[in-house]
Amino acid sequence: MTAQTSELIQQHLIDPEICIRCNTCEATCPVGAITHDSRNYVVDAEKCNLCMACIAPCPTGSIDNWRTMLRSQAYSPEVQLLWDELPAPLPPEQLVPVGEAAQAVAMTVTEAVAAPNALATAGTSASVAAGSTLPPWSAAHAYTQLYGPKAAQKSITATVSGNVRVTAVGRDYDTHHIVLDFGKLPFPVLEGQSIGILPPGLDANGRAHHARQYSVSSPRNGERPSYNNLSLTVKRVLEDSHGKAVRGVASNYLCDLAVGDTVEVVGPFGASFLMPNHPRSKIVMICTGTGSAPMRAMTEWRRRLRSDPRSGGAWGSHDDGGRLMLFFGARTQEELPYFGPLQNLPKDFIDSNFAFSRASGQPKRYVQDLIRDRAADVAPLLADPDCYFYVCGLKSMEEGVVLALRDVAQGAGLDWSTIAADLQQHGRLHLETY
Repeated sequence: MTAQTSELIQQHLIDPEICIRCNTCEATCPVGAITHDSRNYVVDAEKCNLCMACIAPCPTGSIDNWRTMLRSQAYSPEVQLLWDELPAPLPPEQLVPVGEAAQAVAMTVTEAVAAPNALATAGTSASVAAGSTLPPWSAAHAYTQLYGPKAAQKSITATVSGNVRVTAVGRDYDTHHIVLDFGKLPFPVLEGQSIGILPPGLDANGRAHHARQYSVSSPRNGERPSYNNLSLTVKRVLEDSHGKAVRGVASNYLCDLAVGDTVEVVGPFGASFLMPNHPRSKIVMICTGTGSAPMRAMTEWRRRLRSDPRSGGAWGSHDDGGRLMLFFGARTQEELPYFGPLQNLPKDFIDSNFAFSRASGQPKRYVQDLIRDRAADVAPLLADPDCYFYVCGLKSMEEGVVLALRDVAQGAGLDWSTIAADLQQHGRLHLETY
């Protein structure tokens, strides 16, 4: 490729209309090319190396947008932060380099416009993330983006049919279980999927609030079985990631809703963080705080299958192979959502382990500590092709959990590189952190 060709690039852009600001792309980017403000997520063309690490994890596809540009005319991050929608592609006549670079080049502008991925894939790196972007082979088909800015219907209205607190009374850990009913309009979801909530009102710039993402905490047949509803686990946000006092726009709105109120919803989102469907599959769930939402959905679906006489015994007992194992962390027991109901689940159904990092008079314990404590039980599951691992919670837990799994594997004499490759290539390890 000639020096002149290098003036023509495929600029990586994020569609602000369908981005739900989940932070997956920024957390995934290995070179720090993605940043955001209170409104938009943007890509810095000067830093982006086209490694594509951020493409597959994005739940909406908003990350997979490209514009053929002259490098000297690339949209700056400052310009992108002001967008409400993507700009139209530039016509070929505006993409001709000036001076000597206007002469013939190896790839013409017309070819670049016709094949937009040619330049983008040229710089793809061999970077491999720990988690998989593939669903388990037996997962049910997920429907995504039935409602949203680029769909036929922009949003769907749900009615609040329940709102209860699921943590003990406390000043800074107010977590609610909220049930939304969709009436006669279809809104199919699977365990592990998420939805977007559109808070009412305008932001500081006088524009409508963008959607906030929440994981669904009910199984596929509804919070109330066979009803067109779902539930969310929502923690009221009282401070930002730097400890500064703040009132979360969407979380406070949701926690304050009363039965009968209506909510605007977009989605569903997500097609990889899905549970396996075959009966003998085993599931290890690792979560903190409201990261328990998809774990609750998976656990409840398995519980319903186990109690359903129509299952013919396939899901009947722990000995049938469909083992569930849970590692659940919080600062204190009082901050742990669903702690009471979890204690009442049969021990032969789910192996529950709890870690508290701020329990009075007790040493700090994290989920990765529990994983190492249970190494003798976790190691065989890592090696079992029918076992799937799900991690959901704060971004800070991700590295610690993966390192703990590595230590468990190596301590059992397993080759971690082989195990890690299998976890990724067969959709066996899923990371959803924020």
